Amino acid sequence: MKTHHFSGKWITDEAFAALEPVNVFHRQLEKITVPEDKNQNSHILFRRKFDLKRSAEKATVYITADDYYKLYINGNFVAQGPAPAYHNCYNYNEIDVTAYLSEGENCIAVHTYYQGLINRVWQSGDFRHGLLMDVVVDGETIVRSDESFLTHRHTAYSALGIVGYKTQFMERYDSHAHEVDFYAPDFDDSAWENARIKTVDDYTLVPQRTKLLTFETVKPVSVWQTGGRMLIDFGATYVGTVTAHAKGADGEKITLRMGQELNGDGSVRYALRCNCVYEEEWILSGGEDALNQFDYKAFRYMEIITEGDAEITDIALQVRHYPFALQAKLRAPFAGNESAERIWELCVHSQKYGVQETIQDCPDREKGFYLGDGCYDAFTHYVLTGDDSMVRKLIDDAFASSFICEGLMTCMSCSFMQEIAEYPLIMPDLMLWLYRAEGDLAYLRENVKKMRRVLDFYRENYEKDGIINNLDRWCVVEWPKNYQDGYAADVAEGKISTEAHIAINAYYYRAISVVNKLCEIVGEEKYRDEGYIYDAIVELFYDKEAHLFVDGEEHRHISLIGNAFPYAFDMAPDREFEANFRKMLREKGEDQTSFFTTFPLLLKFTREGDLEQVERYIMHEGTWRRMLREGATSTFEGWGKDCKWNTSLFHLTMSSAAMFMADVDLKGLLQ
Repeated sequence: MKTHHFSGKWITDEAFAALEPVNVFHRQLEKITVPEDKNQNSHILFRRKFDLKRSAEKATVYITADDYYKLYINGNFVAQGPAPAYHNCYNYNEIDVTAYLSEGENCIAVHTYYQGLINRVWQSGDFRHGLLMDVVVDGETIVRSDESFLTHRHTAYSALGIVGYKTQFMERYDSHAHEVDFYAPDFDDSAWENARIKTVDDYTLVPQRTKLLTFETVKPVSVWQTGGRMLIDFGATYVGTVTAHAKGADGEKITLRMGQELNGDGSVRYALRCNCVYEEEWILSGGEDALNQFDYKAFRYMEIITEGDAEITDIALQVRHYPFALQAKLRAPFAGNESAERIWELCVHSQKYGVQETIQDCPDREKGFYLGDGCYDAFTHYVLTGDDSMVRKLIDDAFASSFICEGLMTCMSCSFMQEIAEYPLIMPDLMLWLYRAEGDLAYLRENVKKMRRVLDFYRENYEKDGIINNLDRWCVVEWPKNYQDGYAADVAEGKISTEAHIAINAYYYRAISVVNKLCEIVGEEKYRDEGYIYDAIVELFYDKEAHLFVDGEEHRHISLIGNAFPYAFDMAPDREFEANFRKMLREKGEDQTSFFTTFPLLLKFTREGDLEQVERYIMHEGTWRRMLREGATSTFEGWGKDCKWNTSLFHLTMSSAAMFMADVDLKGLLQ
């Protein structure tokens, strides 16, 4: 992709112009202090008018903003972005806007947002805000971001509290605000100030390689109204913002409550299981008002409560998601099975509406771009669509985090510092699957070099005599924790785990063995002898009498989870091990594994051609069918609503069943 060299400068308002960026990056167990941020939740607007002497044959806007922007031209919404990224590889968007421009006077308006929270959504809380833009018409830059732009704060938005893991501010939208129509060409901006050039510009810009989001309008499937209360059902859980029109008394407050399920009395459960309280407000002006929410939520139901006689009309959900065109079909024997078809639809819906500008862990509680289960989610997205852009973004963004730690970070392109030990070790498999699917040798060669450095980090910091221990990064093992089957090793987050245990060592062996395959493909020497690692693991953890692996060096407990990884990663020391594990799985049940073991096990069964076991897993009463019995329209975090204390009811990872139900030759890709 050709790089654009901006003529424009980073512009902001007076509050941000001279602010020095602060460091938000550190190892997880390292404690740093980030200065108090008085500019949180800042909605900052920009406008610029310009003339075209003739209609444009080709017009392009090159644009980015920190943290985020929504772009309007001549009163029309055009696009929003950029996809999250670190400031040292920051995305900009290239947008064809020919259809939006006309001969004569034109108006460009941008709503930018600085959230200012340390979370998994963006790299924010770092005092960086700004807008950068060029408008190029027929090869000539006719508008560039500079001090000729006008700027003003959007006063319609105020905060009603923070939800999730400091994920977002709930919004109070006040229709009295002068700026509600700021994007209209005839809007009066005479009181606005000129933008300021940012004093410090420390960005390295790259063209965004993923697509812009797409949008669709979802109308309610049902609306119930009783007095001053309306209950709206959009038919399924989606991700987006509410739009509506209202006419009521000046100052009348409308309460908006959103949720993914209903309470027993039929009201909306707006205190979500995932610890988000989705309650917002809309203050009416006394005229004809339109609701314009900025940030998005994941919900199905909405309750509207009015104080007076306000009339609410045109209620809709503006759904946002990554472009999704389903290419795969449901294969036999699932096709024609009603339960299987419902599971397929559940997983496809989750993939279509759950993937945003990143492969999100969940679009409610965290909105985080997690490396580990993200590998499984991204490849499922590829299998369903044939579009590899999300796989590449995950790989690229993971390696981009190496400037923080050579062992890579857990949540990417954000200011939240977390390290989970297994996650980087899953990525070699994703690299191998992508190469086998697409055959991009140059991309593989580039990333093998990076992956070798990641393994060097593990080897130098944690390996002794072939065994990984003394980890200063969390081992999640399985999630939720109650699916660990009593896994006995101490793997608690937030401290150094001194005990060697089977899960991380199995991941380590798998990563080395796959990287060795990748090295062979690109014509390099093997990274190292995986046999040495394998022998050390078997010697320390394999119980030769039970023919099963124990959980830890000190705790000789035998668990289903502790043996699932060696089984899935082709580490069987003998035939008895495989038979014993299969027996254990039958006795305890497929629903006793969760997403970190279910996906690798389904891969193993697929590689072996054991499609009967794949079907038994997917059609088990306690797995995806349980979700459906509990009313799921998007996949849960865990098999049921009560599986953990903060269950997200829109958790993308469990959508991976669709990958194994699709009419795709997975066996060829996964060997």
